[in-house]
Amino acid sequence: MTYQLIRNGTLIDGTGATPMTDAAVLVKDNRIQAVGKASSIRLPDAQTTEIDAKGGFILPGMIDTHVHVMLEGVNIVRDMMTPFSMRFYNSVKYLKNTIDAGITSVRDAGGADAGTKQAVESGVILGPRLQISISVLTTTGGHGDGWMLSGMEYDLFMAYPGFPECRVDGVDDCRRKVREVLRAGADVIKICSTGGVLSPTDHPEFTQFSPEELEVIVREASYRRGVKVMSHAQGAEGVKNAIRAGVHSIEHGIFLDDEAIDLMLKHGTYLVPTLLAPLAVLEAGEKGGMPEYGIRKSREVIEIHSDSIGRAHKAGVRIAMGTDAGVMPHGTNLRELGLMNKIGMNPMETIVSTTKTAAECLGWGDQVGTIEAGKLADVILLKTDPLKDIRSLENVDNIPLVMKDGKIVKDKR
Repeated sequence: MTYQLIRNGTLIDGTGATPMTDAAVLVKDNRIQAVGKASSIRLPDAQTTEIDAKGGFILPGMIDTHVHVMLEGVNIVRDMMTPFSMRFYNSVKYLKNTIDAGITSVRDAGGADAGTKQAVESGVILGPRLQISISVLTTTGGHGDGWMLSGMEYDLFMAYPGFPECRVDGVDDCRRKVREVLRAGADVIKICSTGGVLSPTDHPEFTQFSPEELEVIVREASYRRGVKVMSHAQGAEGVKNAIRAGVHSIEHGIFLDDEAIDLMLKHGTYLVPTLLAPLAVLEAGEKGGMPEYGIRKSREVIEIHSDSIGRAHKAGVRIAMGTDAGVMPHGTNLRELGLMNKIGMNPMETIVSTTKTAAECLGWGDQVGTIEAGKLADVILLKTDPLKDIRSLENVDNIPLVMKDGKIVKDKR
């Protein structure tokens, strides 16, 4: 048995509770055994390694519910010239950068296959705990279909063994494709019920998949021990179709009307804002790294997006932090918290969104997301007070230590 005692810090446990000064966290092997005031923690007789928080802050490992660990940036010329296998080698860096940012669990929203997940779980490479969707299911001509007016195709995620083709049309085809993706090892099904910013032949407000197609996708997924469906959904009609069909989470939610917000409240649907995504497209566009259509559509939606998420938060919709990392560099994920703060969430609410609520969105609320006895030991240390300056989390140097599953995976103390 291995014991570790994290001490001399202020605890922000992820539940939204008042921070606890002079706190300590006792870890036994890979789980949290005790949490409380340092004076109340009973130490075991066995040798215990002490980890000094040096007067800083102790938080749960952060969770990003929408990433793409197999890509970084969208540069058509670069990507068309790069050998296919490079995406796997590059992902090693992306996964490490994610851990270094204090993010210990992610939901990959398309691109990572079962082998990537296995490589992390077996310790071949260092990375956050992964929940994978593998393929992104889209209609012909929809978001995720890389066909361009030239007749050429630029697919972010092309099919290969273990990675099913993403385009699907009709109820029967949807049923078959969901079964294929589940067979390939998907933990969650990712679909596009609207167009998007980074697709060449559609618009975020375009509606994709019929209600009947959406219903069969959700139903087929549920047969596999309740597998959930996450939907890229930006236009109001496509958002509402997805919610009515039983989709678990709405990704992006750019054009939300009052009816869409009411439906999310009624169905308990999670909203994953990815406020950073259109901003990152514009920033990359200034450097010449994004297609023209993506820059144009990002300019169109960025203010509307913030307004929609602000109204959803005010109404009480459950918001789980997600970034679309891969559109922006991995490791810059926690910029999202500052943007969430800007639309009306206070710093503690943003922290809960990226810990407790994010864990619940992933179905992992009983294992991670808060610092409580019995949960997996995913813990980070901060030099700064995030409740006074939430944007201080954007600097990875302010996160000197990251513990995942009871193992220290970053230590810059």
